[in-house]
Amino acid sequence: MTLAEACLTFSSGKLIIVGASTGGTEAIKEFLKALPADAPGLLIVQHMPETFTRSFAARLDGLCSISVEEAQHGTPILPGHAYIAPGHSHLLLDKSGATYVTALSKNPPFNRHRPSVDLLFQSAARVAGKHAIGVILTGMGKDGAAGMLEMKQAGAYNFAQDEHTSIVFGMPKEAIALGGVDEIVPIQKMAQRVMLQCASFE
Repeated sequence: MTLAEACLTFSSGKLIIVGASTGGTEAIKEFLKALPADAPGLLIVQHMPETFTRSFAARLDGLCSISVEEAQHGTPILPGHAYIAPGHSHLLLDKSGATYVTALSKNPPFNRHRPSVDLLFQSAARVAGKHAIGVILTGMGKDGAAGMLEMKQAGAYNFAQDEHTSIVFGMPKEAIALGGVDEIVPIQKMAQRVMLQCASFE
C-alpha cells in the first residue's frame, strides 16, 4: 500500500488527540509505550519550551512501538505515528482532500499557551468529529477543558487521567467539571481503554 493509499484508507478511522501539561512528559511516555505499533495516529500537545520538544519526541521514538516525531506543517497523519506539537507553534488537525494532515499556527498564545490544548481539541471537533478520541492528562490550569467539551459535542469519546495518578489534577478536573469527559482512567490503564474504544468503532 502506498503512502497516499494508507492516508485515504485511514482518513475515516479513529484519531487520538492528546493534551497535557505539568507532569505530562512522564504520563505521555507511559501512555505511548503501551500502545501497539498499529495504533491510530496521534496528535499531542504538551506544554513545553520549544528547545525541548524535538528531543522529547526523539526520546519517545526510541522507547515506543509507534513512531514519534515533532510535528511539521502539512504532514499526512498515519496510523502508528504520533506527532508532538513544537514548542513554538499551535498544532491543529486539518484535512487535505480526504486525508487528515497536521497544521501549525504561529497565532498568539491561547489560554496563555502556545501550543494550546484547547486549539488542538477545537480543531479535532471541527475536522474529525465522532472519529476523534480525546485524552486529557495531568496538567495545571484549564487549557483543554472547553475544547474537550466541543469534541464531545461533535461526537468524540473522551478520557481524562484520574486524580490519583495525576501530578496536577487541574486540566483533567476542569474538563470533567465542564462535562466533556466520558471516562476517568488511571494512566496505567489509559492505553488499554483507548484501544478498546478504538476497536469498538470498527
